[in-house]
Amino acid sequence: MAARRKAPRRRAKRSFNVSAIELGTALSLSQSSGLSEAVKQGLDGNISGGLETMQRTVMSNKNKIVGTLGAAFVAKALTKGFSSGTFAKLGPIRVKA
Repeated sequence: MAARRKAPRRRAKRSFNVSAIELGTALSLSQSSGLSEAVKQGLDGNISGGLETMQRTVMSNKNKIVGTLGAAFVAKALTKGFSSGTFAKLGPIRVKA
């Protein structure tokens, strides 16, 4: 007599959360630090030139960077009180505060 097979279990759909505040902060910081130009130079083999470009850009935009980090800190503190914290749901992606 053959053993009975168990019923297949349904698994929940995989989803992941994206923090809107952290994503916006990261994009702003990468733009303010000249990350794209530094990466281009690094991939072309000029790593020291890429680091110098990034250092120069960060030093010229340090007030903007400090402001971005301060705004992100305040925004995270203000959104701690939200009950659900979910702004939008796009398929498997959930945009949270």
